[in-house]
Amino acid sequence: MRLHARLARLLMLPALALTLGGADAPVLVPDVSQRQVDIRYSFKGAELLLFGAIVYPGGRPPDKKADIVVLLKGPEQQIRMREKQKIAGIWVNADSMQFQSAPTFYAIASSRPIKAITDARTAAIYELGIENIQLSPTAFRDTAEISRFERGLEELQARKGLFVQAPGTVEITDGVLYRAHLPLSARAVVGDYTAETFLIQDGRVVAAAVRDIEVRKSGLERFVASAAEDWSLLYGLAATAIAVLMGIAAGWIGRRV
Repeated sequence: MRLHARLARLLMLPALALTLGGADAPVLVPDVSQRQVDIRYSFKGAELLLFGAIVYPGGRPPDKKADIVVLLKGPEQQIRMREKQKIAGIWVNADSMQFQSAPTFYAIASSRPIKAITDARTAAIYELGIENIQLSPTAFRDTAEISRFERGLEELQARKGLFVQAPGTVEITDGVLYRAHLPLSARAVVGDYTAETFLIQDGRVVAAAVRDIEVRKSGLERFVASAAEDWSLLYGLAATAIAVLMGIAAGWIGRRV
């Protein structure tokens, strides 16, 4: 079901692009407070402001109320979830499941709860809501078992602050201007992030737009990360030498005390 929803979303993107190009379609003009987030040793997370305007044909909002959903998503990764069981009083790893495309970060805000804005099919296609993230399990198993592992992953990431859901927090002014604050966890990984904005009316996505955000290491952390990637051999030798010297220094101090 998750795979089918992903394919349906990909197939609908060209049709959505054609809709955006129509003369009668509204257009989103989004922006974000930071296009680049630098992670230093003291990084404790960040709060991004996603804002913009809705440009309607003729410059006048329709009488029907529209809703805004903003979605901040980090790079995808493979992740394996393990289930623990208590055997003879000891907790051991039991069953496991690997997911092919789990986002490293996912935060969503909306002007109203997603269920009040659109139907379950549309929410699944556009991944609106934590329960609609398309994780793509690599193994074909019982649906109930897949759902159990998906819930476990979602709850784990939510406890870490990596999956965030904030319904009813998008502010829309005069039906034209919108703004929302989304937190970026201190545990967020470096990489390319996307800030997606959806305009929903009568349960349908009538406009969408994307802005890119780069999360990168800065200062000493960036130098160390670059050295480990670009000069792995020298980095390994230097790390080993530093560890040996620190061990010798600790032994010398210990004998002196």
